[in-house]
Parts: sequence; structure tokens; C-alpha cells
Amino acid sequence: MSFAHRPASIAADAAPPSAEEQQLRVDLAAAYRLIALYGWDDLIYTHVSAAVPGEPGRFLINPFGLAFDEVCASNLVKIDTEGRIVGNSVHPVNATGFALHAAVHLARPDAVCVMHLHNTAGIAVSIQRDGLLPASQHALRFYGQLGWHDYEGLSFSPAEGTRLTASLGAHPAMLLRNHGTLTTGRTIAEAFVLMATLIKACEIQLQAQAGGVPLVLPTPEVCAHTAEQLRDGGAIEGVLEWPALLRKLDRIDTSYRD
Repeated sequence: MSFAHRPASIAADAAPPSAEEQQLRVDLAAAYRLIALYGWDDLIYTHVSAAVPGEPGRFLINPFGLAFDEVCASNLVKIDTEGRIVGNSVHPVNATGFALHAAVHLARPDAVCVMHLHNTAGIAVSIQRDGLLPASQHALRFYGQLGWHDYEGLSFSPAEGTRLTASLGAHPAMLLRNHGTLTTGRTIAEAFVLMATLIKACEIQLQAQAGGVPLVLPTPEVCAHTAEQLRDGGAIEGVLEWPALLRKLDRIDTSYRD
């Protein structure tokens, strides 16, 4: 959690969103709605950000103060790297909360989407000394591909941003000790599917540990082989899953598209 402020707006966009930006808005709003649907939200806190195509240094983020199931394409707010609102918006943004996202976007140009959540299972596993175990096929997606960042408090400074992005490196995901989960994606769909996989891995581990018996883990050789298979040569995850997830949302409520 972090406190919001409403930074001064900078030059307004005269033109309506491009077709590419509009599609990004729909997909980003869908991600927020899905997070709420699956119970991964935390009141009005945490964020999913996306880089605006064709506009370097500009991003879309949720209006601070709205629940995730209230986010739609038109109320997403465009901001710059400092969290300043681009154009006019009736909504404030959590510029302090965006600082973590800004650091990742700047360090990782491939990270079109940065998703940071406070889901319970992810926090619980982040607290464990040994972190995410290679205990399931879901967990093996992140074998050798998971960053770690130690908890440093609420305030997120530029110095911490440097440390966090160094720990993340080129990995697609990270567990923030005592704090939550983070995934990046070349698309919003990829970041979402990676987050779903990471959360599932954490849930499986916690349930297995609750049995109170020793766990059977694959050998390091099997772990490495399976992880390579799951990465599938660097394929973008979410290509098949995302249309199905949008159809799920459309059956429930299409207002995220507004």
C-alpha cells in the first residue's frame, strides 16, 4: 500500500487514442477485471501498468480510488515516468505506487506490461526462507527464472529501484519478500498468464506443505529440462488463453470495454 497524490497534468493529448492504444486500454481494463474476478485484488491497492504504443515514456494505469472491477478502457489514466498525468483526467493516480512500475519499465524495454499484486499465496511463499520450491509443473515454469527482492519498507526510492531491477534482471517474474508478486510481459496477456501460473504455483506449495509430510521434488535435471520445455523457445504466453478469458468477461459484464 502507498499513499496517493495528484501530480500536475502535463500537455494534453489533442488526438483520440490510436487503434493500438484503444486495444491496449481494453486489454488492460480486462486484466483489472480478471484480477478482481479471481480475488487477487487488495481493495484499491496494487497496479497493472502498460506502455503506450508509439509514445515512449508514457503509460496507462488505473485511476486510484476505484475498485478493480470498476476499471474500464476509458477511465484508465495516461501518465509519464514521473507519474504525472498526461492530458486531463477526473481521476487521481497513485504516483508513489507507480514508482516501482516505472523502474521496471525503464530497465526492461521489453516489459510492455508490469503487474504487481498483493495476493495472499504469493506473499505467504515470499515469506518462506526457501521461497518457491520446484514442487509442481506450475512452479517449474519459473525454475531459474524468478527474481527476489528483500523488503525495504513502504517508500520506494530510486536507489531501491536500482536494486530491484538488478534482482529482476531478465527474469519474467519476481517475488518481493513480505510484499507480493510481480510479472512482466511483452503483452498484457503474457503478464497475466504468468501471474496466474505463479499464483497457482504458490497455492499448490502452501497446500502441499499443509499436509505436514515431506515433499517429493523432481531432480535438478528434470527441473531444468521441464523449465526449458515450458519456456517453449521464448514463445509469448497468453496468445491462446487471452481470447478465452475475454469471452469469460464478456459473458459476465462487457463494461470493461467502455
